[in-house]
Amino acid sequence: MSTVTVSLDDIESISRQALVQHGAAEWVAQSVAKAVRKAEANGNLICGLYYLESYCTQLKSGRVNGSVEPIVSTPKTASVAVDAGFGFAQAAFERGLPKALETVRETGTCSLAICHAHTCTSLGFFTEQIAEAGFIGIGFTNASAVVSPPGGNKAIIGTNPIAMAVPAQSGGIAFQLDQSTSAVALGKITMAATAGESIPLGWAVDAQGNPTTDPKEALAGSLVSTGGYKGFGFGLMAEVLAAAVTGSVNSLDVKGLKVAQGAPHDLGQFYFILDPTAVSGDSFWGRLDRLSGAIEDQPGTRLPGSERIEKDSVTIAESVWTLAQNLAQ
Repeated sequence: MSTVTVSLDDIESISRQALVQHGAAEWVAQSVAKAVRKAEANGNLICGLYYLESYCTQLKSGRVNGSVEPIVSTPKTASVAVDAGFGFAQAAFERGLPKALETVRETGTCSLAICHAHTCTSLGFFTEQIAEAGFIGIGFTNASAVVSPPGGNKAIIGTNPIAMAVPAQSGGIAFQLDQSTSAVALGKITMAATAGESIPLGWAVDAQGNPTTDPKEALAGSLVSTGGYKGFGFGLMAEVLAAAVTGSVNSLDVKGLKVAQGAPHDLGQFYFILDPTAVSGDSFWGRLDRLSGAIEDQPGTRLPGSERIEKDSVTIAESVWTLAQNLAQ
């Protein structure tokens, strides 16, 4: 596979241009392009340029509205809701976050519900922004149904990620995690199928509910939850918060996220935002230091997401970069 080294500035710029070319408003395109850049910087290929063609195709088909202005409201004292209007989740979050941060500074806690949105791809992109503002961010979202319950063979929920980011006392992020509640993200199985590679046992089952290493059989079957019934429980929790609480759609009723035609995704994302010192004061930082120190004292261990290095450029597949450039023209 031929590769090319590309600056993150160029990735963001080309992504923005491609989205504008296919019908997104300038500010919306910029919001989504920042997320593409961050995903590539973190090596999260599935949520980076890999998704750009789908964004552009669905802008053209009308499956995502690239020019809608999200509507921000406060249905309760410590609740902020954003109606994304079937537009991009990144743009809706950008409009709603300032009000949510204003609320949490006053109340110590706030929920932020993003309603009727396109897939948010990388959930950690959003919780990271919350932590950078000095608060704990915990996020949930759902996706099209690809995960069957333990012992079953019919998909009921999506990969339904959960993310959490914790601020550092000196600023920035102490640690963060962003993980699907399925054993693996669907994109990894799709990429394996495209490459003609096998997948490990424990990722998926075929249409009869039997474990499989064939990604094509997995795509015709369903994924399994990480940790069996325990992971399925977390997936159900994400489903309730992302779909039921926001009034958005159940995983069962969403077509494949990258399918070009069809109804809008209508997905929800739900965030808990907490002032880390609201109850315990500065002792919060002492407890956090105690935890992080105990982990870092063990050779070969680290807090998740705590050693990310800022990059100026990344090496990516040349075919992916060529496609992105073509989309921008």
